[in-house]
Amino acid sequence: MSHQQSPISSGFGPASTAYDVIAGIDLSGKVAIVTGGYSGIGIDTVKALASAGAKVIVPARDLERAHKNLDGIAHVTVESLDLIDPASIDAFAERFLTTGQPLHILINSAGVMMNPLTRDARGYESQFATNHLGHYQLTLRLWPALRRAGGARVVSVSSRGHRISPVDFNDPQFEHRDYDKRVAYGQSKTANALFAIKLDQLGQPYGIRAFALHPGGIVTELARHLSKQELVATGFVREDGTPVFDPSRDMKSPPQGAATSVWCATSPQLDGMGGLYCENSDIAQAVAADSEASLGVRPWAIDHDEAEQLWVLSEKLTGVSLPA
Repeated sequence: MSHQQSPISSGFGPASTAYDVIAGIDLSGKVAIVTGGYSGIGIDTVKALASAGAKVIVPARDLERAHKNLDGIAHVTVESLDLIDPASIDAFAERFLTTGQPLHILINSAGVMMNPLTRDARGYESQFATNHLGHYQLTLRLWPALRRAGGARVVSVSSRGHRISPVDFNDPQFEHRDYDKRVAYGQSKTANALFAIKLDQLGQPYGIRAFALHPGGIVTELARHLSKQELVATGFVREDGTPVFDPSRDMKSPPQGAATSVWCATSPQLDGMGGLYCENSDIAQAVAADSEASLGVRPWAIDHDEAEQLWVLSEKLTGVSLPA
């Protein structure tokens, strides 16, 4: 069964929380990995999955903070991982594969947003390297465990920020054009969406399905590189620095922001589907490139040829391919 890029009337909406969408779903015996699971919407994502009985592993760069933020949540363990360091990704994946466990759910939620130009040890621009390449490598290294699950979902947390920019295949690392933190962020979020398309195509024969999503506008530490003036200008933050919650305008609390990730990872409404971009705990509407709408998915984020091109580029940049 396939589905076009259009809503299915899931019964959920902008105000739904992670706990609403997982109500009645039993994840006992299931294993999940959630990157970024110790900050922002990641915490509610982890709590919701654990509350349904899943065993949740949270890879973290800052172990002390992860333990502190997740303390007391049953079925949750913290492991070391730095997404911008290829050796760290390989070591984490190897430790997990050695346990022989299946992996039923992988939620790629960690990210950086609109930071000043920084490059990793390979010279790659950090937003593209962290948000896309790190998750690409992690997912491929965990492939044997995803296959072992006999039915798995991989969820990429993209953003409506994808509308800022497609992937610039001529200069993805900003070596020949001026660095623009917004364009770099938009490119990395488009990459998250395209990754889900190709991954779903490759995973389908093994019961591995992939989705990408916009979680909603949530003010968390992800926005730490934006000044107070920039945040106030977005309308998401008041002059006194407090966040605005209005889900009807895509301004969400963390439990609301975690809902679509959890829905994509667990909802039986998506059985038999994949390679789709979601928002507000439903499949998003495909919209035109020049659409004025703040939501909906732009053509360059659901283009199968560009998804193929990104996959080839990612293989080249990381030296990592799917295990034969």
